[in-house]
Amino acid sequence: MNLATSLSSVKGVGPKTAEQLELSGLHTVEDLIYFLPRKHEDFSEVMNITDLKPGKRTIKARCESISTRTVRRGMRVTTATLADATGKVQAVWFNQAYRATQLRDSTQEFFFSGEFEFNYNKYQLTNPSTEKVSDLPVQTDRLLPVYRAVKGLKSQVVRKILNELRPLMTMLPETLPESVIKTNKLVSVSDALLGVHFPKTSQDVERARERLAFEELFELMLASQLNKQANAKLESWPIKFEPPVVKRFVDSLPFTLTPAQKQAAWEILQDLEREHPMNRLLQGDVGAGKTVVASIAAIQAVSAGYQVALLAPTEILASQHARTIADLVKNDNITVGFLSGSVTSKQRQPLLEGLKNGQVDIIIGTHALLEPAIQFKRLGLVIIDEQHRFGVNQRQKLLEKSGRMPHLLTMTATPIPRSLALTVYGELEVSIINQKPAERKPIITKTISPVSRKELYASVDKELAAGRQAYVVCRLIDDNPANEAKSVEMEYKKLQNSVFGHRRIGLLHGKMKPTEKDAVMRRFLEHKLDILVSTTVVEVGVDVPNATVMLIEDAEQYGLSQLHQLRGRVGRSSHQSYCYLMMSDTSKPSQRLREVERSNDGFYLAEVDLKLRGPGEIYGRAQHGALNLQVASLADTKLIARVQKAAKDFARTENDLLQYKQLSAHVEKYQRLTTLN
Repeated sequence: MNLATSLSSVKGVGPKTAEQLELSGLHTVEDLIYFLPRKHEDFSEVMNITDLKPGKRTIKARCESISTRTVRRGMRVTTATLADATGKVQAVWFNQAYRATQLRDSTQEFFFSGEFEFNYNKYQLTNPSTEKVSDLPVQTDRLLPVYRAVKGLKSQVVRKILNELRPLMTMLPETLPESVIKTNKLVSVSDALLGVHFPKTSQDVERARERLAFEELFELMLASQLNKQANAKLESWPIKFEPPVVKRFVDSLPFTLTPAQKQAAWEILQDLEREHPMNRLLQGDVGAGKTVVASIAAIQAVSAGYQVALLAPTEILASQHARTIADLVKNDNITVGFLSGSVTSKQRQPLLEGLKNGQVDIIIGTHALLEPAIQFKRLGLVIIDEQHRFGVNQRQKLLEKSGRMPHLLTMTATPIPRSLALTVYGELEVSIINQKPAERKPIITKTISPVSRKELYASVDKELAAGRQAYVVCRLIDDNPANEAKSVEMEYKKLQNSVFGHRRIGLLHGKMKPTEKDAVMRRFLEHKLDILVSTTVVEVGVDVPNATVMLIEDAEQYGLSQLHQLRGRVGRSSHQSYCYLMMSDTSKPSQRLREVERSNDGFYLAEVDLKLRGPGEIYGRAQHGALNLQVASLADTKLIARVQKAAKDFARTENDLLQYKQLSAHVEKYQRLTTLN
């Protein structure tokens, strides 16, 4: 037996279990060995019910009675009475109705492990995990691994199969370089896997998880270091810094750059002078002024005889960039073009010729810029806005449209936690704009219960009467019987026919034609509309300084980062702005909503978001699963700092990855996944 052996060949794996394993994505011995527990339950100290004290506790008991009731939409509560020889205790589970079936046999004994706490005027076990006593060894003084339940595959089945594979785990070849293991005092890969699947003490689990987390991060960060080294060997067009050109442009601006904008611009201009391609990420909170910093780089590139391409994810954002940049460079004799799917063939042909012969200096557009027909005379700088929305292959297509590798500046309005900047974005240099223009006031954010809707509408109408404008954002386009969330179509009609019948209301959603969307946004920008009822297509980049109200319906259904992005559509002038997070019911606001209410700082909220829901979608095609992070936390800054040093040292002093087959394969995958070249 070896790591490539099919699990169907392992003793004790019958046809039904083999099918469950296959459906769970577990095909080989290696797959199962690296199917790590999501947690460990401590069954080493089993208490009598009569001796229970507040805290994490384990009891051995029978279920005397159990029932489930619905308390509100989306919430079912299961309550049970558990008994042993010394007494009885109540247990409660939220949205785990299957417990009623699991515990229906009142003669069966179970281990219950959960928090014993005072809730609803009584002490009870809250959401305890449950294991049949008969499924455990006779001696219960052990840490029990609990595996992710998928496709009906239960933890006890996984444990039994892993027990058959235990001898193989003791003989696994090492997957990390010996120098890395020694320097960082890590246990071997065999000891780590045995420690996580068959721990004797909590220290075994800690050492095992440290080793496995270290390895996951090391693969990712080593890939970034190798990409960085490869990028440094590529040739680009050196674009010399010309102070008079930049000074003339900055002096012509109708506002003063913030110190953070000046610093970011200086870092970019220095990069452009080098003979290898810039690979820089410009990140800034919503409204921090990234576009003008990118424009400084574009002006410098054009004055040196190069063309610039700016790629945006939506037509609304691309057309806004085109208007903004054309206005910024109007005094510099620079030709700005716009290209999207809605541009007619008659309009397109002169653009294509202008790009090919160099008459068009800056081209701004959507995915249309990636088409094979688009050719440049001398493409020196590529700017990609909201880069996480583009796949690696799409970015690659644009970068290939140059005789040499052009300089690359990517921008994002989603602040990136420092830990992500060091790991996932490790091959990029990062510039941060963490200041907003001085005249901007913090946005006042409030969570609103549906019972306060009448008072809220009165406040909104007061803002509209003062000459301001408002967004109303809904999740859905059309009514959906399977989803109670509000739709833009329904909300648009309701507001028109009731409380805001005296106001000019527009409708915007993703199913509209690009020309229709652009026309609606233009009317809103020109204040020919008072209220814009929209889906999240307004989330990124749309800039209407006169809009001071953002009302988000069903706010609890959005992620923290998305709520902050939507809020960023207001507060873009000296007027006081407001963001209202409308709940769909009267339940208690989630931690996400409380955090958005508490802070306007996107960098702080990004760190909170990372802790609450993990990295999420980071690259164009890289999800958390694709990053293969089962153990490592991207919020563990101490471990990340250790791994970063180890990866840099290895990349600088050693490069023989081939002797470590698994490490080599994983690093190569991450290099393909993350590289922008």
